[in-house]
Amino acid sequence: MSLPPCVSCQSEYVYQDHILLICPECGYEWNPDEEESVKLVDANGNLLTEGDKVTLIKDLRVKGRSQVLKIGTKALVRRIKDAKDHQLDCRVDGAGEMFISAHFVKKLN
Repeated sequence: MSLPPCVSCQSEYVYQDHILLICPECGYEWNPDEEESVKLVDANGNLLTEGDKVTLIKDLRVKGRSQVLKIGTKALVRRIKDAKDHQLDCRVDGAGEMFISAHFVKKLN
């Protein structure tokens, strides 16, 4: 049975320990039966999860509208998706539902 490469560093030297797969090069461990969730970080490097409250760190023009979302506008992350851009499905204060890139927000405490 061939094991998949490491999902973290793509090393081919992966071995199995009970139900976990382990990479000896980077030390990453994962369960191949569990679905991998998307891990995103904000502009400051904080891990974002669904339900987090975020704020914009830059003025953003809304595509297809003459509206501009100002710096400091708050939003609630509803879903996180795996995409090249616009990874966060958010409810933005005063603007409604829209997708925003993770590198334009910072997590609120």
